[in-house]
Amino acid sequence: MKIEYSIRKAVPNDVKTLINLLQSLFSIETDFQFDESKQGYGLQLMMEAPDRRCIMVAEANGQVIGMCSAQLIISTAAGGTAALVEDMVVAGEYRGRGIGKQLLSAIEDWAVKQGAKRLELLADRDNIPALKFYEKMDWKQTRLVCFHKK
Repeated sequence: MKIEYSIRKAVPNDVKTLINLLQSLFSIETDFQFDESKQGYGLQLMMEAPDRRCIMVAEANGQVIGMCSAQLIISTAAGGTAALVEDMVVAGEYRGRGIGKQLLSAIEDWAVKQGAKRLELLADRDNIPALKFYEKMDWKQTRLVCFHKK
């Protein structure tokens, strides 16, 4: 079933819905624990510097149904600015309708306009649908492994 939706930048009133989307994303990604206050604060920080960070949302019938966020970093490998795609999620009942593709394309457009020479993202190695989605969107896997420390 085809639905009508639009892509736009997130606004502060979207935070509660974005937190719910992150909860569904974090239920898939075993490396992250959902914490509503932490995710809410992180979303607020993302919105505070629109020239360096961006959250795009998909909206249908006045409801946010997906999101994709990115922030700019400096990459010595790229010799300039790169964009790190942080979160990419579409509500389960809306997946498979091209919404994720439009969200990711909107983030890519934003990054290019900000001068990013490349985009990068992390994906859970067990999230096969996400890996296939990124490959279909012409993203390439690297041989790098992500480490993190708290």
